[in-house]
Amino acid sequence: MLIRRERSGDTEEIRAITAAAFRGADHSAPPVEPSEDPGEATLISWLRDDPAWIPEFSLVALDGDEIIGHVVATRAHVGSFPALGIGPVSVLPRRQGNGVGSALMHAVLGAADARGEAVVGLLGDPAYYSRFGFVPASTTAVTPPDPAWGDYFQIRTLSDYAHQGGAFQYAGPFDRL
Repeated sequence: MLIRRERSGDTEEIRAITAAAFRGADHSAPPVEPSEDPGEATLISWLRDDPAWIPEFSLVALDGDEIIGHVVATRAHVGSFPALGIGPVSVLPRRQGNGVGSALMHAVLGAADARGEAVVGLLGDPAYYSRFGFVPASTTAVTPPDPAWGDYFQIRTLSDYAHQGGAFQYAGPFDRL
């Protein structure tokens, strides 16, 4: 498996992988277009057209020439401090459970740390994301965008973290879901 940055020709394949990964998932966003794709597939398109898009943080996992997974992190904020929001993280259903998602998470977190980012946030299962150093935001000075998310909203600090606290704000397109 190889992890690389997204290229312009990857857009449709990423959308298909994201739709497949979230179709039928317990907590996927409802479709927002005439198609039946889950909202996460559309969200990536919206993010690409937003100033919060950071191309270096849109990564794909490849098996040969086939894209089998994708992760994206976009500009977010904790109060007035810059942060990253991770998601969606998508892996082809037939490849889930084989380390693809873990490889993507390690790659995006390593890239974020190398670029001097301080903190990242995501919405996901604590049992899965704790292996990457994520903790429920409720145990920190960061408050989730929606208090109803409880322990499913998590943060991970990186090397440049300086105890920033405040409300976490995803990139604007997340509010459209």
